Amino acid sequence: MEKEENFSDWFDKVLLEASIVDGRYPVKGFTVYRGWGYRIVRGICCMLEERLEEKGHEPMLFPVVIPEETFEKEAEHIKGFASEVFWITRGGDTELPRKLLLRPTSETAIYPLFKIWIRSHADLPMKMHQTCTIYRYETKATRHLFRAREFLWNEAHTAHASEEEAERQVLEGAGIYSEMYQRLGLSYILLRRPDFDKFHGAVYSIAFDAWNPDGKANQIGTVHNLGDKFAKAFEITYENENGDQQLVYQTCYGFGVGRVLAGIIAQHGDDHGLVLPPEVAPLQVVIVPIPYKGYEESLKAYCTDLLQSLQKAGIRSTLDDSDKMRPGEKFYHWEMLGVPLRLEVGPREMERRTSTLVRRDTLKRTSVLSAELIPCIQALLNELTENLQRRSKETLEHSIREAQTLEDVRTGLDERRMVKVNWCGDENCALQIKEEIGGEIRGYRFDINEEPKGPCIVCGRKAEKIVYVSRTY
Repeated sequence: MEKEENFSDWFDKVLLEASIVDGRYPVKGFTVYRGWGYRIVRGICCMLEERLEEKGHEPMLFPVVIPEETFEKEAEHIKGFASEVFWITRGGDTELPRKLLLRPTSETAIYPLFKIWIRSHADLPMKMHQTCTIYRYETKATRHLFRAREFLWNEAHTAHASEEEAERQVLEGAGIYSEMYQRLGLSYILLRRPDFDKFHGAVYSIAFDAWNPDGKANQIGTVHNLGDKFAKAFEITYENENGDQQLVYQTCYGFGVGRVLAGIIAQHGDDHGLVLPPEVAPLQVVIVPIPYKGYEESLKAYCTDLLQSLQKAGIRSTLDDSDKMRPGEKFYHWEMLGVPLRLEVGPREMERRTSTLVRRDTLKRTSVLSAELIPCIQALLNELTENLQRRSKETLEHSIREAQTLEDVRTGLDERRMVKVNWCGDENCALQIKEEIGGEIRGYRFDINEEPKGPCIVCGRKAEKIVYVSRTY
């Protein structure tokens, strides 16, 4: 299969032919979202924002610029991001009185305002989110959707009265993301990152690593427990019920919209192109007439009636009655775009008051009476979603293998898999795996407990954790 044989070329072809993004913008690492791709992205963002707000997160939008002195307040944070910052030093011909930077992440933009907004225990918990662009001067090779210098994400930030409440918020944030990925049919492993690879300034970080056909991990979301580190740096305190001032405890989490779109394309797509989850497909059904001489007008009227019925039922649909392409060319076009269902109608179907439904995930054809069309489409859309979820999960399970030696790790990575290994917890052993094998320790399972049954795969000392190794973007 083309996708399996050369994922990179297949992926670029789909991005171009399905009008997802155009990478020919004349600044490296900056990508243009095209119509179909941005409509999918908009659907993903609406889903996420709705769920966050149901859980009490207020929508906000902060400026893109951060003053240098504010950014430098949390030492570990600035150290981690300093090399990735885009600086603004001039306004026209005038040197700015202080340097500004484009946000690489928004903690240092948001938390000075948290200090102002939070006064007493009555203001807590404070939960907000924003969908925005982020800017990082990536020195690695950029890759459309996977790794860029400007990318779209949603970030949430919360403040709480106690450590325990913040810990519960970590679980809530992870639960929101898990639900989102389930609805999109994406499979992943939920990992707690090793301390040397956690978010800069966090107590600990957990991440959702989705499988990819080329064997590289696709990090589609992260959740961080910040403890009181940023509260100390930005003096975010509240007056408790006894009248005492206390530091808040904070969390933050980020949902990589571009990487989620990449995951949808990579996990569900096939050699015909995209296969979109119905919930975020800009169109769920496309009606394609099969014209025949003498039936043109009556066939168009019949298809128009079908379209109106679908739209009245809330099914996102369109009628492709253009004469610019033959029916076979239209089939190819809409399959490339990943529309979940195609409805084919010719003179025979019109006379029998039927339609032929074609599922995008299996290309299976079903003849349906027009009177039963709406419930049949709704059932098929649900079946298609469940099938995407099932296929992705099965592939993830097949993509993980255990390794007892470094050579086993190398073999597993060459087979485009994630590899489970015993690890002692020493960063030097992790570095050796990266230097000798080219894989990175991504972390250990956060959602389940896995006990090592042997020594560290590198040094032979007692292992502390079973960790997952993969190549990355």
